[in-house]
Amino acid sequence: MIPNNDETLVVVPALNEAATVANVVASVRSAGFDVLVVNDGSTDDTSALAAGAGAAVVDLPFNLGVGAALRCGFKYAVRNGYSTVVQCDADGQHPVKHISALITAADETGAHMVIGSRFAADAGSSMVLHPLRRLAMWTLSSSASRATGTKITDASSGFRVIRGDLLRQLSLHLPTYYLGDTYEAVIAAGRAGYRVREIPAPLSERTHGKSSAGTLRATKLTARAFATAALHIHHRLHPASTSTG
Repeated sequence: MIPNNDETLVVVPALNEAATVANVVASVRSAGFDVLVVNDGSTDDTSALAAGAGAAVVDLPFNLGVGAALRCGFKYAVRNGYSTVVQCDADGQHPVKHISALITAADETGAHMVIGSRFAADAGSSMVLHPLRRLAMWTLSSSASRATGTKITDASSGFRVIRGDLLRQLSLHLPTYYLGDTYEAVIAAGRAGYRVREIPAPLSERTHGKSSAGTLRATKLTARAFATAALHIHHRLHPASTSTG
């Protein structure tokens, strides 16, 4: 099945990614997709470079965080008639060539969300995690698997497709804190009856900059996210209908 690119918007949250954002936008545009860069209060040329490469750009007045930038992008998609969103990072780590594979998987399975997993068999990622962080990721993925009724190996992946009713729900209710926009969104979607699936997707090494969350901080925030899910105090989404529309 060939994805309908006219219904798909690639949403790229970006904070001070001037070194990579133009290449990411150009790659997405070359693949035939519309792209929106949500400039999350950058102090460099991220906005101008993204626009020059062919992206629509929304400039947030100051840094609100990835989750808030994504929710902004989801609102933009819904208001402009897109039925499908692809989350993609601005640092070049997410493989643009796998966007079509995510959409095809959603079409073939009827899924509202398809996650590109770094840790699935055949993903081909060379990512090395600190043992403590690997244990944390395993814990999150195990609980996400239970919530969705399918095997999830990478609940915190930010490379994913979201569509239909779930897109409309998350445009209003996507959590904006660390892991809320990834792991908690998976938990909430699964518990509300939305169909979540996963396919392998490699993650490239960053060529510029570094992750904003160190191992210790990430582990603490992971524990908080797990507790939120375990205690069922996350936001409840409206139950899924029988279709993906």
